[in-house]
Amino acid sequence: MSSLCTDHGAVPTDSDARARPVPLRGHVRMHGGSALTEVCDPQGQDQPHAAGPRADMSAEKIEKSRTIDLRKKHIGPSCKIFFSHDPIKIVRAKGQYMYDETGQRYLDCINNVAHVGHCHRDVVRAGALQMEQLNTNSRFLHDNMVLFAEKLQSTLPEKLSVCYFVNSGSEANDLALRLARQYTGHSDVITLQNAYHGHVSSLIDISPYKFNQVPEYQMNPCVHVAPSPDVYRGKYRRDHPDPATAYADDVQDLIHKAEDKGRKIAAFIAESLQSCGGQVIPPVGYFQKVAERVRNAGGVFIADEVQVGFGRVGSHFWAFQLQGEDFVPDIVTMGKPIGNGHPLSCVVTTREVAEAFMKSGMEYFNTFGGNPVSCAIGLAVLDVIEKEDLQGNALRVGGYLCKMLEEHKEKHPLIGDIRGCGLFVGVELVRDHFKLTPATAEAQEVIYRLKEQHILLSADGPHRNVLKFKPPLCFTKEDVDFVVEKIDQILTELEEELGMTSNLNMNNEGTQRKILDENQDHKKVYSKYKSESPRLNERIKI
Repeated sequence: MSSLCTDHGAVPTDSDARARPVPLRGHVRMHGGSALTEVCDPQGQDQPHAAGPRADMSAEKIEKSRTIDLRKKHIGPSCKIFFSHDPIKIVRAKGQYMYDETGQRYLDCINNVAHVGHCHRDVVRAGALQMEQLNTNSRFLHDNMVLFAEKLQSTLPEKLSVCYFVNSGSEANDLALRLARQYTGHSDVITLQNAYHGHVSSLIDISPYKFNQVPEYQMNPCVHVAPSPDVYRGKYRRDHPDPATAYADDVQDLIHKAEDKGRKIAAFIAESLQSCGGQVIPPVGYFQKVAERVRNAGGVFIADEVQVGFGRVGSHFWAFQLQGEDFVPDIVTMGKPIGNGHPLSCVVTTREVAEAFMKSGMEYFNTFGGNPVSCAIGLAVLDVIEKEDLQGNALRVGGYLCKMLEEHKEKHPLIGDIRGCGLFVGVELVRDHFKLTPATAEAQEVIYRLKEQHILLSADGPHRNVLKFKPPLCFTKEDVDFVVEKIDQILTELEEELGMTSNLNMNNEGTQRKILDENQDHKKVYSKYKSESPRLNERIKI
């Protein structure tokens, strides 16, 4: 068994951390506005993780059963939802909490869209005020667009200076491919195994996370898939002397194979941290080495920050910066957290790439991209991140989350790996620590039992066995204590039901032989358990 909660997510000392406001006694510590918001019932009795319903919170328009019936009738069946056997009807949210139609509160550990907290007062106010004044397309001059672009660029390396505003991460990545192909004059793209970059046709082609779900899918000959730089279960692991170079050399091999067929590489695209792929953190130096090889082949490097940017990793504002200050992508895409739930995204690139795109002779226009309301909201999000030190909070609370998970790791044989940076953390569950057999069904059971404890978490990765933590950045240490306590309880119960052995003394040779023998018995128990728990087979989508 191994783990990697990186130094980027380490718990800082008091001297490293900016002082945070002290919560008032008897109040929930939750960011809901420009200052910590007091959240309590009229008698001041509401506790941070009380289980009781709050009927006064209800905002239901129709009965839940009617909502389900209408969804089945009018919404496409391929549009999946969480917990489909018993879905939650969410009617309102605030900070790191979501509420169902009965007023029951859930702790949100997965919503990397509501980046600064659900319905943040400053963000809501900025959008509402601008909507009262003007909203129009970007054919007119407006201060919000240029001010937002200027502030956004100030968070990035200097050479990344030109913005294109769009409305979703998929639009951003699709435009990034257009920019790369126009600039290089090439067509081929290298992507990573288990990558996810969006839902439009051009991005399904470069998203193995999606097209691997369809056995008969025919890969686009312009697309080349490199191994995911996963140092836990990947081709090159933590015991390799230089996994960054080894994985980069695999990219070089793909370049050579493409060139041997007369093809040319336009771009290498990667999520700065693979999220849907299983919370994968590339080894430091990997991106620099890949960028060098790709640029030598005439291509560009696209960093997809749609899920992981805007301070989530704690130590840096952008996840690609984890690779070192000397690494600068040619194109960066962003989405999800940029608008805190409002449809907004952006592509940022160099002046050289932008000028080449202009020379194509085709004007670029996006009806809603960069509209005054969206840019007002984007500006407000950046202001809140800075004003409330949410990047610092991600570092402190994320480090604390890793620390608390590590403290429980040894007693849980289901935990194979813990890895994370800031408030981007993954816990990989396995059935054994030698073959790393994915504990897919067990992971699904964990998230369902957490739901019963009013905690929302998801499991993802190619085997759907990685518990994903991507909460709003207003997540607190009290939230961590609550979640880790429940995970510890649930894993203990589940392991007892499965007859699994503790991880203590895992490195002892006799213990390893015993576990190998017990693993055969565990398979029998697991088969019985799975047959009695049909929900274990359910796949939970992002």
